[in-house]
Amino acid sequence: MARIDLIKVSKTLTDRKRGAGDAAPHDGRRTAFSLCDLNLSVRHGETMVILGPSGCGKTTLLKIIAGLLPLDTGEVRYDGLDVRDVAPGDRRIGMVFQNYALYPHFESRTNVLSYFLFRKKTPELDALAKAKYQRTSDLMGVDLAHLLDRKPTSLSGGEKQRVALGRCITRDAALFLVDEPFANLDQALREKYRVNLKALLRQFSITTVYVTHDHNEALILADRLAIMNCGRIEQVGTFQEIYDDPQNVFVASFLNLNIAAPPLNLIDGRQLPERLGLGDVLLGVRPEHAQAVHGASAEGTVGVRGVVTSALRLPTSDATSVAARVGDQDVYARAAAEGAPDIGDVVWLTFRRYYLFDKTTGMRVRRHIGAEHA
Repeated sequence: MARIDLIKVSKTLTDRKRGAGDAAPHDGRRTAFSLCDLNLSVRHGETMVILGPSGCGKTTLLKIIAGLLPLDTGEVRYDGLDVRDVAPGDRRIGMVFQNYALYPHFESRTNVLSYFLFRKKTPELDALAKAKYQRTSDLMGVDLAHLLDRKPTSLSGGEKQRVALGRCITRDAALFLVDEPFANLDQALREKYRVNLKALLRQFSITTVYVTHDHNEALILADRLAIMNCGRIEQVGTFQEIYDDPQNVFVASFLNLNIAAPPLNLIDGRQLPERLGLGDVLLGVRPEHAQAVHGASAEGTVGVRGVVTSALRLPTSDATSVAARVGDQDVYARAAAEGAPDIGDVVWLTFRRYYLFDKTTGMRVRRHIGAEHA
């Protein structure tokens, strides 16, 4: 196992900028910060999931940790040791990327032992390779054993993943770096192999940095999450910690319990009643923390007035999801399934948990948790 610390890491990537048309000559270079003053600590034996949108720098971060890209400034430390001058092959890293990087002309057995394949043959090395191979086979059991005589071209995506993991374990990796290995699989297979991978990571307790843009994958695999955006780590914590206590608008809007669920509501404070005294801020409230009431049940309610624009019964709960027009936007909320409002009904919205964000910086300036409150 290893502890990984990234300290004020920056990396600038430069690509060429073309003129109109694919065949046009290069007319300059475009420079962009891929990583900017990034700090992150990964504990011994934990699975740290880097979650962020495409293009935010997740894969670049893995390559920096692996030593495949030089950093511009900052430090990468393994167990307190600065590894700037340590070659990638000497960092005891096991890498599992989307294409698995298996040798297609070798059987899986040889792929598992590929760490030893190109080293000078000695009796001691042969003995070590056999011992490592046996240990890996024993640890992974039937999940690996029946694949060893087959070539990668005959393996499914999940089977290739197990061979790639076996290769990492055989070389006694102290750190796994995993980059969206399930991206090309269908949903059913992704669900299955996520669970299998989680079990393996728990069994071996190997420090793992796992990159994904998939919220469900992050929820299943992560001990802790690092939310990444535009080359920066925005917030680190468990899924629940970050979901309940987002530090800024991006984190609150990006992290969702279910990507199919309505997004975080962000309401301009100036659109809400003056009596609330919110001022020039953004109010953020998750749909499950907003309650819509109407008719007789709304009598005496102090809340925000809205008009229902959609209503959908949630089959897995005793509630209805509604959207109510407030000012010039829809606010998503929950309503009791029995006697739920219809489109066009006036409702009153109350919020039992909400966040206030600075409109300029996006940083949270206040959090309210408690009884239902407008």
